[in-house]
Amino acid sequence: MSLLSAGSIQGTSVNNPAGESLGDIKDLMIDLPSGRVAYAVVEFGGLFGIGSKLFAVPMLALKQDAVNKCFILDATQASLENTEGFDKDHWPDFADRTWQTKVHEHYKTSPYWM
Repeated sequence: MSLLSAGSIQGTSVNNPAGESLGDIKDLMIDLPSGRVAYAVVEFGGLFGIGSKLFAVPMLALKQDAVNKCFILDATQASLENTEGFDKDHWPDFADRTWQTKVHEHYKTSPYWM
């Protein structure tokens, strides 16, 4: 499917190609000037949201799996545990191009603004 509502994406599981759960999508970050969804905020780890980390994942790094109703991210649970994330009370500055560039380099995606 090429169009999905933001509400239908929130809560969707994110798995890796091996089928392991990497978390679920908590929010979407939209670049207002272009109207593009730039990042999915993925929550990983913890128990009932306690001790979990949030990650900004470029939408270009996520592949839709319509059959299994999830998104696929080429990462492992161990790699996410060692990736810089943030907590629900301390979000990064999503408008900071230096920060954005680091995120795209980590996930090996081209920046959405290019």
